[in-house]
Amino acid sequence: MAHTDPFDPTYGYDLDGLLRILPPQAPDDFADVWQWRYREAREVDPALQLSPSAYQRPGMCVWDAHYRSTDGITIGGWLLEPEHGAPRQGFVVGHGYGGIAQPDFPLPCADAAYLVPCFRGIGRSRHTPISDNPNWHVLHDIDKPDRYIIGGCAQDLWIGVTALLSRFPGLAGRIGYMGISFGAGIGALALPWDQRIARGHLNVPTFGHQPLRLQLPTTGSAASQQRFARTHGHLLETLAYYDAGSAARFIRQPMLIAAALLDPSVAPPTQFAIYNALAGPKQLFVLATGHAENPARIAQEHNLLDALTRFFCADESRVSPVV
Repeated sequence: MAHTDPFDPTYGYDLDGLLRILPPQAPDDFADVWQWRYREAREVDPALQLSPSAYQRPGMCVWDAHYRSTDGITIGGWLLEPEHGAPRQGFVVGHGYGGIAQPDFPLPCADAAYLVPCFRGIGRSRHTPISDNPNWHVLHDIDKPDRYIIGGCAQDLWIGVTALLSRFPGLAGRIGYMGISFGAGIGALALPWDQRIARGHLNVPTFGHQPLRLQLPTTGSAASQQRFARTHGHLLETLAYYDAGSAARFIRQPMLIAAALLDPSVAPPTQFAIYNALAGPKQLFVLATGHAENPARIAQEHNLLDALTRFFCADESRVSPVV
């Protein structure tokens, strides 16, 4: 496929090659570190606050939502509920690194509730001194492995699950996660430790195979990390603990991954490293392109939505116990 990037955004891989990429082994204390973060997040009372939203959507009641997260940060976003009847399912939805102006994306299940938080520092969750510029956000506290902002974003997700369940306690066991790009990478890091999330979808997920992310040319957030590493030294001491591919080895929930064959922002081998490492039931939806246009994009997105509806909304998927 034609492109205008100064490098090959397939990185020389075909599908067979991509399916052989595996992430590096995680540090020995990887699980301990993430379980500690999860326990810290579960101690937070989100104190969910709702007010009528200016954003309207047919068939849904839309609220502006705010809840408390760790580090004294307030997370803002939206909560969408069915206009009539109680939701049969709930979702937390993670956005890309460009943020989200309103939750106008397609919804796979009409009878579900959707909590759409803005991760800390971004959009409705702006918080000084965190920059909302992706090139700086991805570097925030990167020199402090236990304080790196990506871990805090995972806590925002977990506390979002708590907030959603505080609104709809009956949805316990019926919570899904959907994330794209940045939000997909956060999801991969968060899902192994939160068994309240029954199944997940990650679309062109970032943060996979950190050694490759620091080597391959890119137009995405990894470019600023590469520049930082050239100036300030090696980053893998921190990033080894934030490798979405390493985390995927611990995921047991059923997963549907949409990964691209061509992507200048999130290199395809780093996306497929996450899919390949998944330990539980998994499905792969192959995208021709990720962060790049292609003539078939509309049809491809329609087909992906159909796949998501089958994956999340079929009766047998409403409750998916984690083995």
